[in-house]
Order: sequence, then C-alpha cells, then structure tokens
Amino acid sequence: MPCLELPSHRLHYRIDGDQSAERDAPWLLFCNSLGTDLSMWDAQALELSRHFRVLRYDRRGHGRSSAPPPPYTLADLGRDAIALLDALEINRTHFCGLSIGGLTGQWLGIHAGERLDKIVLCATATRIGTPESWAARIESVREDGLDSLRAATAKRWFSSTFEASEPSVVSGVLDRFVATSTDGYIGCCAALAGADLSGDLKRIANPVLAISGDEDSVCPRADLAAIATSVQQGQHRSLPGRHIFNIESASAFTATLLEFLRS
Repeated sequence: MPCLELPSHRLHYRIDGDQSAERDAPWLLFCNSLGTDLSMWDAQALELSRHFRVLRYDRRGHGRSSAPPPPYTLADLGRDAIALLDALEINRTHFCGLSIGGLTGQWLGIHAGERLDKIVLCATATRIGTPESWAARIESVREDGLDSLRAATAKRWFSSTFEASEPSVVSGVLDRFVATSTDGYIGCCAALAGADLSGDLKRIANPVLAISGDEDSVCPRADLAAIATSVQQGQHRSLPGRHIFNIESASAFTATLLEFLRS
C-alpha cells in the first residue's frame, strides 16, 4: 500500500500502467469527489492505463489516507496534490477531478498551472453550495454520522434507473461513503464552505474540458458551461447521469476523456 508521509498526515496513492514499458507515456492524475476513494475511477483506470501512467490518490481523511484535524482549506487540498507530484518526481501531468476534485483542479490551474497539461473538470463549480449549507452539513454529520446521509447521497449521486439496474455498484460506493473518516469529511466540508474561485478562472491558460451530468442537481450544466467560458481555452460537454456520472456513464465518460486528452 504505497503512501506518502507528510508532516500532518499520509496520502495513500496508486499508480496504474506498466511504467517500465510506458516510461515515456504522459501522466494522468485523478482527484476524487467528497466521500469517495480512489476506487471511483476504477473503470477509467482500467482503460486509460493503456495510454497513460495513471495516478490516483485518496484525499486527506478519505479511503486509506489519514485525517489531520479539521478544518481544511482548498489550498491545503491543492498542496497535497503538489506534494504527491513532487514526491513522485512528476513535473507535469494531465488532471481530471470531480466535484471537490474539480475545485482542486481549478485551484491547481490557477496557482500551479505549469505543473498541469490538460485539465478535465467534472460535476463541479467555482463555488459549490453556500457556507450556511456546509455548516448545516457539518453539524448533521457531527450529530448523526455519515450513515444518516446515505439515502440522500444515493439520490444526489445516481439516477433511480442506474440504482435499480446496478444496485451492487451503488451499494459499494455508498459503503465507502459511510466509512469515510468523520474528521476528514468535516474538514473537506469546511474547505468547500470557504472555496469561491469565480474571480480567478481567467488565469487558467491550460486547455480545459468541463463535463456536466445531464441530471446533476448539485452542479448543473450551467455551472460547467460557465467554467468553460471563463477559462482561456475551455469547452463543455454533458453526459447522462447525476453527480457521479463517471460511474453511471462510465464508457461514454472514458471515451470523452480519452478523446480530449489525445486530441
């Protein structure tokens, strides 16, 4: 289980792809959504590791990474990604992040754009929710734990059609959600409460693909279209599904990602 030991916490990561045979292949870094672990990208890693050296990691307080005491900031999350790239001696990489992972990608594009090639931002916005809504979420988790949010999370993340057709997939994602460290979840909620990048996107010069889910009520199409028009080189696509549409529309998502990264 490879981990990067940092002063306050450790980051669990995974690399897919034959590095000996593909030492010249470009890197692709995936960044997860809130309450998930690196397994959310399994379908993408399986296909894309044939073309890229795929790096995934568990955000602080998620999966097998440890949780420093909350609160966290978006800058903390961005610097974790940079620390991982530095430790692995990766100078440049493509980036794909979803939800809070997409906010992390925006922060990196603004503050460390020279470390990235192409950027894919999924189911995200320059600001997700409000400070008040995240404060309420934090209080709810402190009082009742993450299991109390399981049913509502399923409805936000997946369409009823997908939940009915792939119950084991949805159940597995939700099992990992409720297993997330409470401190880690609360810390990242605090990061979301304080994150607003709406005035800074014009600084991102990297090619950006913003992808929305057709039925996503958390970050609807308009949020992703706004990102695409705010950066210097942006485009927008929409795919079937709700918030975690890279799982719900895995094949279409992977094909869209591959087309953009190899164009």
